[in-house]
Amino acid sequence: MSLLNGETIAILGGTGPQGRGLARRFAQAGLTVVLGSRTAEKGAQTAAELSEATGTTVTGTDNQSAAEAGDIVLVVVPWDGHGELLSKLKPELDGKIVVDCVNPLGFDKQGAYALTVEEGSATEQAAAILTDSTVVGAFHNVSAVLLEDPEAAPVETDVLVLGDDRLATDLIQELASTIPGVRGIYGGRRRNAHQIEALTANLISINRRYKTHAGTRITDL
Repeated sequence: MSLLNGETIAILGGTGPQGRGLARRFAQAGLTVVLGSRTAEKGAQTAAELSEATGTTVTGTDNQSAAEAGDIVLVVVPWDGHGELLSKLKPELDGKIVVDCVNPLGFDKQGAYALTVEEGSATEQAAAILTDSTVVGAFHNVSAVLLEDPEAAPVETDVLVLGDDRLATDLIQELASTIPGVRGIYGGRRRNAHQIEALTANLISINRRYKTHAGTRITDL
């Protein structure tokens, strides 16, 4: 029996490229998906567009309502607003599994680079704020372009899942594996999230040099 049976997947910041891409893939896998956005109108519009494009049903609303509706809540928002949003939504996220997908990156003329985060990583910052939630890190290195591309099936990549709760990491590994071609793989405890988030800067450099949408694969598994 699937651990995901009956679970609602909410995506905060779900109207951006990565959020839309994940919503598309989860909806196509038959999961119940709620998109959150800064405004309910934008969330509803994006959800309607996804529903029409995929022949599925995706619901859209504001971030607060999405957080309330979700059993598993993905955080896919810009780094600049990460801490502020999670602090605001802490009551709605208490008792839930929260999946932080955010990469703290900066950009200059030389390209992307990892930012220093006081708590160690975006995932650890989320855990420090959401003290009554089970925080997991995942989906950091998946190309939004491939997720959104209906012709890109399967998406050949692995998703490293980081967390301190075995049941929660198993659940998010299964969630990742609902996307054709993707494997969810345990990547260590939450304290190891920094290097996974930072790796996205390397992948951006690879993609620019080779004009591709690189991901990661773990060998010998």
